[in-house]
Amino acid sequence: MAAPHLLTPVRGRAAQAAMLADGRRLHLQDGPIDLIIEASGDARAVRHAYAAAAQRFAGLLDALCAELSALRTPARSDMPAFGHPVAQRMADAVAPFAGEIFITPMAAVAGAVADEILKALICPGITRAYVNNGGDIALHLSQGARFTVGLVDRPDEPRLVGRAEIDANGPVRGVATSGWRGRSFSLGIADAVTILAPTAATADAAATVVANAVDLPGHRGIVRQAACELQPDSDLGTLQVTRQVPRLGATDRSEALGAGLTMARALLSRGLICAAALHLQGDSASVGSATFVSLQPQHEQPDA
Repeated sequence: MAAPHLLTPVRGRAAQAAMLADGRRLHLQDGPIDLIIEASGDARAVRHAYAAAAQRFAGLLDALCAELSALRTPARSDMPAFGHPVAQRMADAVAPFAGEIFITPMAAVAGAVADEILKALICPGITRAYVNNGGDIALHLSQGARFTVGLVDRPDEPRLVGRAEIDANGPVRGVATSGWRGRSFSLGIADAVTILAPTAATADAAATVVANAVDLPGHRGIVRQAACELQPDSDLGTLQVTRQVPRLGATDRSEALGAGLTMARALLSRGLICAAALHLQGDSASVGSATFVSLQPQHEQPDA
């Protein structure tokens, strides 16, 4: 799900592009969009890739803002085509859920932006690349390349609880995390749900859907508030988003995680996702678990 401020332009801004201090990663920033990018391979190819990524990034926020009204409308099967490829990618990512649940293309904005910039990065000589958009990651892996993703159970107090190993032979090219403790609004109570999927946009939308499903409807201790009261222009309107979750008992945690797992399994069976890891107050569960090396505390440094 999109952060409430994600497509709000900043007056007088200009897109920024700069190499980070390590000399390996590129930082692209425009208003609220903040990307960390790394490409590996032939040095000349990497320079070309970074220049192409910066060029593709310029003007992207303005282009999305031009279609913002339509992007904030609920997904439906007969949605008109969007003008910008990122906007269309957002719509395509939520289309499988049209008519089933409330979701708008904004649920896939971070992942769709990452996918678009990754597309610009890929050129001959690049063996591995990633675009990290606030934790939503798009990947390029050539034959033999691998990528390690760290799993956290609370975005507000991040600690590694496991990792996912992704290699070029598998279908995973996108990673996204959602939950009520993150930067986005959530209808559920998951601390974090991490999704592995074929694209970052698909992972982003699916993370929203599964995180919303981790819930205890009617629980009196859960504090919720209308999204529009917190952010007047939120695409969620009057829907109640989670603001506070009390300490839950084991039965409640199991019930909420079970509801999320049911949704994750349904998405897995439809081929929309490859794996999911769900976290709630210290309890974790996963589907497609062959992709996850461990859900135990890790000391190794992941790639992202």
